[in-house]
Amino acid sequence: MSDAILDEIDALGGKLAEARTSITRRFVGQTRVVDLVLSTLLCGGHGLLIGLPGLGKTRLVETLSTVMGLDGKRVQFTPDLMPADILGSEVLETGADGTRAFKFIEGPVFCQLLMADEINRASPRTQSALLQAMQEKSVTVAGQAHALAAPFHVLATQNPIEQEGTYPLPEAQLDRFLVQIDVPYPDRATERDILLATTGAEEDVAHAVFADHELIAAQLLLRRMPVGESVVEMILDLVRASRPGDEAAPSAVNEHVGWGPGPRAAQALMMTVRARALLDGRLAPNAEDVAAMAEPVLIHRMALNFAARARGETLPAIIAEVVERTTRARAAA
Repeated sequence: MSDAILDEIDALGGKLAEARTSITRRFVGQTRVVDLVLSTLLCGGHGLLIGLPGLGKTRLVETLSTVMGLDGKRVQFTPDLMPADILGSEVLETGADGTRAFKFIEGPVFCQLLMADEINRASPRTQSALLQAMQEKSVTVAGQAHALAAPFHVLATQNPIEQEGTYPLPEAQLDRFLVQIDVPYPDRATERDILLATTGAEEDVAHAVFADHELIAAQLLLRRMPVGESVVEMILDLVRASRPGDEAAPSAVNEHVGWGPGPRAAQALMMTVRARALLDGRLAPNAEDVAAMAEPVLIHRMALNFAARARGETLPAIIAEVVERTTRARAAA
């Protein structure tokens, strides 16, 4: 690795530390959640935040757009939301000379950081309107393609409890999300800090640390970070062992998992382990990074079969078993 890349990585690590501090002024505690959303942006991906109402998901995304210097917008997904409400539509406009022409009016997707709030409340037709935007960074309206701003990220939220009247995201759309970020209840000390920070006369204000072009440069630098052969092999072992029917899969996967992760999961792990190492101030990822990022990368790319759900099996427990088994095998190799 050249000295120039080392200097760039070191400088980026300093800016990320400043960004993390700025975010936690408004989104108190929940360090792992903050690191996961920062990793998502560093990798150029999209994140699915799962958590109950009132845990600060909207506040986090708003703060993130300020700190990372991004143009952020929010869409509240509801059953009557239409694709045009997200993408935009063409309207017939009459000019001063009496001529008429169609004009494209951009929807809220034309931003750099889109918060899709309660994404599973919208119909499948509306959910699918985001598919092309998330994958191709462009949308097509009336046969005309429109490029989105760069960088472009979607952070969608979902309530894990209230599922009545919702439309579960299909596997194809779930796979578009780089990671699933579970937002838990805060511990007692963190909740106390939240009370003191948000109920006074003044609140701390986050400040911009990055500009959009600096985030793009960071995303390109991340792809230049080296990944050791042992880490690459561990990623492959882990992903393949999570697929039922694969020769590397343990009995827990074969018995309880209906379908497993595809190659995009391995790509996501390759990127997110680099981001985790960078946030931790290291120049290259290691096996601990792979183990730490396994659950957020894999959990939404796997599904339990009916018998496993009936027995009360859980995906986090199965992923933990696969990670432990893979780690032991790599250590013994």
